[in-house]
Amino acid sequence: MIAVLVAGLLAGYGIAIPVGAVGTYLVGLTARTSLRTGVCAALGVATADGLYAVAAVVGGSSLTHVLTSVMPPLRWASALVLIALAVRGGTVAIVRYRGRRTAARIGTDPVSPARSYLMLLGMTLMNPATVIYFAALVLGSRTTADAGLLERVVFVLAAFVASASWQLLLAGGGALLGRAVTSSRGQLVTALVSSVLITALAVQLL
Repeated sequence: MIAVLVAGLLAGYGIAIPVGAVGTYLVGLTARTSLRTGVCAALGVATADGLYAVAAVVGGSSLTHVLTSVMPPLRWASALVLIALAVRGGTVAIVRYRGRRTAARIGTDPVSPARSYLMLLGMTLMNPATVIYFAALVLGSRTTADAGLLERVVFVLAAFVASASWQLLLAGGGALLGRAVTSSRGQLVTALVSSVLITALAVQLL
């Protein structure tokens, strides 16, 4: 059981720690809004990772083959969504800066915690490479390949906890950034940098 728990934790951290477009967006979103919104968004990412871990444990190799065949259109869709978010984030930042809304607190962004959860859940679910990653681990590891139901549940929960802890750490970093960058110019710069990074990461998907 301990071996399965450790395998799940390592799997969760392995997929979560590389900070890609979703992680960058999470940090920027929390910086522009509030820690509460960032926490909900982080849990959305972790939920998607957990669901893909379930799919990998249940579906195995057959699900991997199916998703591999539809990877190109999903990759394009992911890139387009990320680019749209980057454009929107940069545009909103420029409009706010030109409007000199310096009195508005960073947390006044209209994105609600519930919406941020669903938005990041959807963004992460659009990455089928996650389930392929988990499926490869499940099928290639002796620890999980022959595990029973309880061990598989432990693996999934451990992967979810690992992913959630890392995403919450990113959200916390975004909250600290949001408190540090209080000027209208600072908000503009951080939003534009975030948009550029997300666009670059999205282009790499193509």
